[in-house]
Amino acid sequence: MSFHEKVKCLLSNRWLVFVASMWVQSCSGIGYMFGSISPVIKKRMGYNQRQIAMLGVAKDVGDAIGFVAGSLCEVAPIWVVLFIGVVQNLLGYGLVWLTTIHTLPKLPLWLLCVCIFIGTNGETYFNTGALVSGVQNFPKSRGPVVGILKGFAGLSGAILTQVYTVFNFPDQASVIFVVAVGPTIVISSVMFIVRPVGGHKRAQQSDNTSFMYLYCVCLILAAYLLAILILHDVTHLTQTTITWLTIGLLVLILLPVAIPVFLVFFASSRPDSHFEETLLNEDQKQENEVVFSEVEDEKGSEIDLLLPLERQKRINHLQAKLVQAAADGAVRVKRKKGPRRGEDFTLTQALVKADFLLLFFSLVFASGSGLTIIDNLGQMCESLGYKNAHVFVSMISIWNFLGRVGGGYFSEIIVRKHAYPRPVAMAGVQLVMAGSLFYYATGAPGAIYVVSVVMGLCYGAHWAIVPSAASELFGLKSFGAIYNFLTLASPTGSLIFSGVIASGIYDYEAKKQNLIKYNIFHETEELTCYGSVCYSLTCGILSVLCIIAFSLSMTVVYRTKRVYAQLYGNNSQT
Repeated sequence: MSFHEKVKCLLSNRWLVFVASMWVQSCSGIGYMFGSISPVIKKRMGYNQRQIAMLGVAKDVGDAIGFVAGSLCEVAPIWVVLFIGVVQNLLGYGLVWLTTIHTLPKLPLWLLCVCIFIGTNGETYFNTGALVSGVQNFPKSRGPVVGILKGFAGLSGAILTQVYTVFNFPDQASVIFVVAVGPTIVISSVMFIVRPVGGHKRAQQSDNTSFMYLYCVCLILAAYLLAILILHDVTHLTQTTITWLTIGLLVLILLPVAIPVFLVFFASSRPDSHFEETLLNEDQKQENEVVFSEVEDEKGSEIDLLLPLERQKRINHLQAKLVQAAADGAVRVKRKKGPRRGEDFTLTQALVKADFLLLFFSLVFASGSGLTIIDNLGQMCESLGYKNAHVFVSMISIWNFLGRVGGGYFSEIIVRKHAYPRPVAMAGVQLVMAGSLFYYATGAPGAIYVVSVVMGLCYGAHWAIVPSAASELFGLKSFGAIYNFLTLASPTGSLIFSGVIASGIYDYEAKKQNLIKYNIFHETEELTCYGSVCYSLTCGILSVLCIIAFSLSMTVVYRTKRVYAQLYGNNSQT
């Protein structure tokens, strides 16, 4: 194969698509930067905490309204989806930045909410394009793919913060400029690479090794960022040192591209199942498509790794089993009541299923609680006397990343090795969330560190586990629409938990402290609360909500045991 042909193969390699999707996600979690930009907006615009909470809710709603992106993925190329997200991100956060530096006249609060909504809504296009490409290219590795992609989205807050420190901007409002411009540059560079390339036809034995390499890079990347945080916290770094540390960070982010380069240029002599696939004639492919639609998930990926002759024998054997099962009444070939769990659902069909609603409301309580902590982290640090909230924003971003990567990895072990429902992993992290929130509510020492680590870890794990579980229970055909509906859960919870409960309690405590100190309070005065009391009651309430979420998740586990046993039972025995 000539060099030119190898370059063409590289550009259509599903691993290059996956790596490019990781780069898209590494700067697409702009919503997680709100803890850094909200104190700037509050100071520059003279807002109180309730007004900042309204901006936070607008951000959360924008981050979750992804119906357009999900539907667009089914009819338009992925680059169109990504381009729309780029335009929205640049426009929305660009206007916010121009307003905070007073280049534009002061916008009314409702219009600033609209700008933040538009800017953050661009993130849904980035997430949808990357995830849809990932699960379609790697349908038999959904847990690792979703976990890694969502992990990089969670890590983007720390990455953008580090990039921000390199430029040494004299104005704190420049962090909003980085949020507006950074994703625009990166995603515009790779948006024509990210697309489905039919990866399910090319399962290779090297996939496991490649995923392990990516996990190693992820762990090194998280450790590197954590080390940078510690250095920022314990010593004063020169601008030159910060620049070299950021260059090292960018090198680590670029490292995964070694996988597709190696597979195309140095391992091309190895036979893979793509070439084996071409040995089967078209009639056999069409005949076998029905078989694979019924049994490919149950039998795992090993069938794709067989030689053509053995592969055909296995297919014939599975055909015989299906015919016999249909004759015995165990399989209904034609169903009149719509799809069953594990098959392809439309969003409308999924919405009337109890399992889908249980997943959704479990997310409302648990991820809504996690998002409330993330959105209020800047004010929580301020209330406890910490001057640099960026450190904690980056910390929660790093653990969010590890939670997503780890959630995808460990939930995959649960289903592949033990054939147990994936939502049991979600129930476990919700229980841990409840414990950390209760710890903060008691005013225990170091609570802000515990909450930053645990909430980042557990909130992130949700967004590796839930999309994978949804794709298993409700199929891949309308995955974009189903995933984007589930993301509505976070802002739905945040709208109540942050916009009403947390901000209301914060302002109440601030007024009480102000009255005690000055014996008078003016409505136009900026509210600032100090001490753990500002959020202790809120965390206590959120702890109870996470317990409720745990019970809902365990209900899904109980209801789907048989489904997962059918999907992965044979894999767990091998």
